[in-house]
Amino acid sequence: MTKTTPPAEDHLCAACAGIQRNWRKAPGHAELMQRGNRKEERGSTSVTVTRYVCEHCGTVWDYENNKQDQRKGWSVVGRV
Repeated sequence: MTKTTPPAEDHLCAACAGIQRNWRKAPGHAELMQRGNRKEERGSTSVTVTRYVCEHCGTVWDYENNKQDQRKGWSVVGRV
């Protein structure tokens, strides 16, 4: 993956701005393209983190599917 820079909120397209962050099972949007996934350790459990990039605005997102913590989910990583 290329280097990313932290996006300001005004760089997010309308669809990205509408994503509910930090809530497991919140939906993304149709222009998010999956770029891979990885396993990370969270205490005694392993969680899957999937990376997405918005084809419209270039925002890079991680989605953490942590069944032990409902307050995980979408987070902005940066911008391509």
